[in-house]
Amino acid sequence: MRTQIFFASTLYGAATLAAALDAGIVPDADRRLLLVSNNAANPETTPALDTMPGFERLRPRFDRVLSWNEAISPFHPGGWSPRTDDVPMWERYLRLLWSLGDDEVELFVESIQVEPALAVARCFPNAPLEVYADGLMSYGPTRNKLDPLVGSRVERLLHLDLLPGLEPLLLTEFGVRAEVVPTGSFTSVLAELSQDVPPAVAAARQGGALLLGQYMSALEILTAAEEERLHVRMLRGAARLGHRRVVFKPHPVAPPRFSRALEKEAGELGVELLVLNTPVLAEVLYERLRPELVVGCFSTALLTASSFYGLPVARTGTELLLERIAPYQNSNRVPVTLVDALLPEAGEAPAGTDADGTEGADAGPGAWRMPDAATVRSRLTGLLRTVGFCMQPEILPGLRTDAENFLAAGLDSRTRRYFKRRRLTALALPGGVPRQFAFLRRRPAVRRAARRVRALKRAALG
Repeated sequence: MRTQIFFASTLYGAATLAAALDAGIVPDADRRLLLVSNNAANPETTPALDTMPGFERLRPRFDRVLSWNEAISPFHPGGWSPRTDDVPMWERYLRLLWSLGDDEVELFVESIQVEPALAVARCFPNAPLEVYADGLMSYGPTRNKLDPLVGSRVERLLHLDLLPGLEPLLLTEFGVRAEVVPTGSFTSVLAELSQDVPPAVAAARQGGALLLGQYMSALEILTAAEEERLHVRMLRGAARLGHRRVVFKPHPVAPPRFSRALEKEAGELGVELLVLNTPVLAEVLYERLRPELVVGCFSTALLTASSFYGLPVARTGTELLLERIAPYQNSNRVPVTLVDALLPEAGEAPAGTDADGTEGADAGPGAWRMPDAATVRSRLTGLLRTVGFCMQPEILPGLRTDAENFLAAGLDSRTRRYFKRRRLTALALPGGVPRQFAFLRRRPAVRRAARRVRALKRAALG
């Protein structure tokens, strides 16, 4: 028998898998099992995706729903992986626990470069892998250097067409073929999920502006106070564009004080504010509320709003995040870069213009929408490949020439924000050192000396 195990830790990811199944791009199998993981810091007090509103609409697509948390208890999914010597024991245990017998197992996992997906892949060392990407990070390079025993098993990358015309960099070092999950299938699944919404969503009026909160202070990218100010900027930007009704969707684990700061500001601006504290996908709100504007920082939901629903979108705070995200290899850098390069700042985009200042197809404040695929490709491909190389030069060495050409021709006051001079210097790329010293970049002796100095500095500090 052939058994497919689909691993998911978010409802968005489970919806992506359901869309792939509906579209017929997943091979046939005798059994299909959904393996659910709750990766929250305290999973005992945080609802898992199979308890969220709308999940029951997805359940019939799978023969059984399993829990990864229960299987590996008392270990936490985000911090556990089997020791190499224990892998045979764990595979036998999981086959017994899930009644797999001697079935041929195929795995469909998310975020293969980190736990818990990597742990699942390691527990079935002979199973072919398919990776599905549920966000903007798929356009960036693989976060860590992946064990060839895992990476070479990946046969395909399934991804949503969030930026039509742009090709993902994820897993390209293994020559993995990328395939788009049809947009129509995905939006159909989301339409199903929107039939089961919390009362607060069902009672909300359509229209107005929708603000998407992200909990970046938990990632130590911003302080809590800075994140509060960021949300206030979103509200002010929406109000500046004439929106008097605003819905705020905070991150599920964000502290209540974020909402209180917004409520105070809304009162001063004369804006009617609704805070939705119930767990619901942003895309479900697009289906139910049809907002006139969506404002966020670098959330993937900004691109689903524009690409899949044709909604006007705007960003806030990306310039600060480009400065704060560290190290340069941080995988959040690619989503921030793409959103900053493509979307207008909330409240500052001229009426009827695109993010680059050209006239758009829609007039009116905040009416920016996704350009066509050719425009996206020409505007973002060079930038993405250069940022990707700067992030992971050892994983994607073949992109060096592209990076050198882009930086030599396109590094200006606008694009400079996407690169750190220190990083460019370390990689001997254009823009890393003053022009009068550029000849030193290609001197092997100078580069060896610089590496020795850095090694001595690290040793002294260590």
